[in-house]
Amino acid sequence: MSEQTMLETVQRIIFQVTGKKNIGLETDFIKDLALNSFDIMNIVCAFEDHYDVTVPTRDVWQMRQVRDVIAYMGKMGISK
Repeated sequence: MSEQTMLETVQRIIFQVTGKKNIGLETDFIKDLALNSFDIMNIVCAFEDHYDVTVPTRDVWQMRQVRDVIAYMGKMGISK
């Protein structure tokens, strides 16, 4: 799956959970979107459901930007 397609999937999930738009690769979840830990965990749960994977909590806090999520998904072998 291309980075653009992955970005569109991430954008869709973030919008569904938070209602936030204008998400790009450099978007920072805390600085740019003002998300709190509850919002972030809800997004992670949505990703887990969408991709049928489990993301360890220690990995969640290393993903600060959308770019980090896409890179992580690539490392996990997620290509849908």
